[in-house]
Amino acid sequence: MGRERRHLPATAALAADTGRTMQLSLLLWALLLLATAPGPGPWPAAGAQGSCSHRCGVRDGPCSCHPTCFGLASCCSDIQSFCLEVSPYSGSVMGGKDFVVQHLNWSNPTEGVICSFKDSIQTRGFVDPSGRVHCVSPLLYETGRIPFTLSMDNGRSFPRSGNWLAVHPSKVSESEKSQLVNETRWQYYGTEGTLGNLTLTWNTSALPTNSITVELWGYEETGKPYSEAWTAAWSYLYPLATNIPNSGSFTFTPQPAPQNYQRWKVGALRIISSKHHVGEKDVQALWTNEHALAWHLGDDFRADPVAWARAQCLAWEELEDQLPNFLEEIPDCPCTLAQARADSGRFHTDYGCDVEHGSVCTYHPGAVHCVRSVQASSQYGSGQQCCYTETGLQLLTTDSIGGSTPDRGHDWGAPPYRVPPRVPGLSHWLYDVISFYYCCLWAPECSRYMQRRPSSDCRSYRPPRLASAFGDPHFVTFDGTNFTFNGRGEYVLLEAGLTNLRVQARAQTRMTLEGSQDRGTGLTAVAIQEGNSDVVEVRLAGGFLQVLLNQEVLSFAEQSWMDLKGMFLSVAAGDKVSVMLSSGAGLEVSLKGPFLSVAVLLPEKFLTHTRGLLGTLNNDPADDFTLRNGQVLLPSASSRELFRFGADWAVENATSLLTYDSKVLVENFLLQPKHDPSFLPLFPEDTTSSSSQPTEVAELCGDNNFCNFDVAATGSLSMGNASRVAHMQHLFRVQSLQPVVSCGWLAPPSYGHKEGVSYLAGSTIHFHCDRGYSLAGAEASTCQADGTWSWPTPTCQPGRSYTVLLSIIFGGLAVVALVALIYVLLRRRKSSSHCSLQFLIPWMSSAWFVLDTDGIAKAAPTEYGNS
Repeated sequence: MGRERRHLPATAALAADTGRTMQLSLLLWALLLLATAPGPGPWPAAGAQGSCSHRCGVRDGPCSCHPTCFGLASCCSDIQSFCLEVSPYSGSVMGGKDFVVQHLNWSNPTEGVICSFKDSIQTRGFVDPSGRVHCVSPLLYETGRIPFTLSMDNGRSFPRSGNWLAVHPSKVSESEKSQLVNETRWQYYGTEGTLGNLTLTWNTSALPTNSITVELWGYEETGKPYSEAWTAAWSYLYPLATNIPNSGSFTFTPQPAPQNYQRWKVGALRIISSKHHVGEKDVQALWTNEHALAWHLGDDFRADPVAWARAQCLAWEELEDQLPNFLEEIPDCPCTLAQARADSGRFHTDYGCDVEHGSVCTYHPGAVHCVRSVQASSQYGSGQQCCYTETGLQLLTTDSIGGSTPDRGHDWGAPPYRVPPRVPGLSHWLYDVISFYYCCLWAPECSRYMQRRPSSDCRSYRPPRLASAFGDPHFVTFDGTNFTFNGRGEYVLLEAGLTNLRVQARAQTRMTLEGSQDRGTGLTAVAIQEGNSDVVEVRLAGGFLQVLLNQEVLSFAEQSWMDLKGMFLSVAAGDKVSVMLSSGAGLEVSLKGPFLSVAVLLPEKFLTHTRGLLGTLNNDPADDFTLRNGQVLLPSASSRELFRFGADWAVENATSLLTYDSKVLVENFLLQPKHDPSFLPLFPEDTTSSSSQPTEVAELCGDNNFCNFDVAATGSLSMGNASRVAHMQHLFRVQSLQPVVSCGWLAPPSYGHKEGVSYLAGSTIHFHCDRGYSLAGAEASTCQADGTWSWPTPTCQPGRSYTVLLSIIFGGLAVVALVALIYVLLRRRKSSSHCSLQFLIPWMSSAWFVLDTDGIAKAAPTEYGNS
């Protein structure tokens, strides 16, 4: 991963403090400068003094090999030769990505280059004509930062090390893949009306070679499910073409695969240089997306694809019924779209159905947005999916084929990865996607699939609790208490012993346009760790957000999502960073005005387990101001008393998560008290309204106390507006996370249907019967505040429909009336005619009769019955 050696610039406040630098710090810097004296040459012996050989990440010794040394000017002279930066720094778990080791030039290589990933997977590197050293990423079965070491003596020693970021195939740039032209056609090939040629394209510059080979690889997981014998494997199957020109396009007519290859139903195509043997592993390559291999299946599929797919669906159904019930351990879905989008610690956008990108929901018609549970379930590695309509309600499979479906294999995989069903993307394809093709897309058996992948309702969903810090800075605790604490130093926002969760922040002053310091502060850095997870820090650097992982600056030039140890990290548009922890807790840091705005989300299980500036989460605001020693300040405490509360939660050096990688940070925070007792802020009761711009302030802030205070403290309308916006966003999110009562799905009656798909409190479902049936029970049922329906689903009983009864009654009356009319007419004409006038009428028995002039029914002649 590329290392950026930018560091936090000195603020005016910190510049003013440098005059107070202690003699101890001068001595420290003298020692650091001595440590940077020129060291040995570029190829020292392993572990040599003054070298980073085998020492990457180590601070101790005559010079440092830790990432912070760049800003401290304390690095060993050969750090870039041994602590490696690579470009590009990321690629697909499928492997085959060529990357260059930066700052390492070998003009006359004498031995081979070996790259070792995780100390177990070796690939052969090479040196190009310019002397640059290259490695090729291997086929992996996991995502995240993969440590690698480098040997330049053909594998005898590996003194150099770095990190490679392996990412989910869906997160790889399209320019780095080969493309299936009309991918749907590939995956329906052989079904009715889908035959002919298929075409594959690619970017020729991504694979510099004159001739190429196109191969098919298949993915499978074998062995007894959920046992140690359950293994995952990519296998080379056969070539589609060898030694063809690297033209960027390949068209062919698929032929049924030999029988011994047809057990692979999911796979991908790989393009390699023809200089490599077919099937050779871990060479530079371009992969397609994994997909359903309809085009490679046998003659039995092409002869009757529906029957073939139905048989596969039934076999999948039988296997599913033998496997453990993973549905019991996945979380319930949020009840509304607003909750789903606000609960960002536990749920994240499903890129296959994203309202921010046009709601192209191919597999979920009727939905506008879907989310997935961020973390896989602990025992089975399963995942939840939740989809919503444009009205913000859940879309359920019991009401629509577009409803959300849970996953036996989480699409993003699950630690420790590498084994079924935890392989990112691919386990999900085998247990949840290809079966959807069998049952729903290739055969009309979707009810079987939906029965085993039913949507979750939200009856047991409990929204998380939210706390925020923003502006000068102002705090809103988990229990809703508001207060201002504008100390200068480093403070504990949150500690939770339940999971050893820690969130810490740094607060600094701001320089005014006139060159003086504000009497307020703001957050400039926030760091988080849970248990033994990685440490992520977000800080201000040159007016932008900078993210550090374990005190090393990260680059997001290639990826905006990273799978890290104990957490996921996401960066949106450069102005918001989200951290999603394995416990379901979430941290969001955004840039609001000149300072950071912080939001922390905690699931219900953290109740009674928190302390720090964000309060005690226990639904009781009265004890939010609890000191370290357990003493509780009254809710009516003055701002000066609250200043003492804030100072009490200063970070201790021994437990600090924050980074000190510049002279300014070392002198002002590492070597100084964590809370600056000499800084006297402006307290809320000391503020006065701005006489220079009272109208503008009133129009901007209204009755928002945070906005009014920040304008008074800084004289800046933009600062006040930033706090106002942050506070409004907090209130909106709190509203979105309000609990919602659900009564659960209500079935329609057999031989009938229902109107309505909302199952939340206050919603009413109406019932109707099919023609020929009548309702027995209530015509409607309402979801009540206690989570129960006012009436159960009624039944529809045959032969009692009011419509049918009325039809019989009025039909019978009509026949009687007709007979009476004919009788009257005949009686009137009897006196003027002696002929027998016959009239044909249908009788209820369906036999035919005639009436003579006396109105007596007689059997009709044969010709009447045949007319």
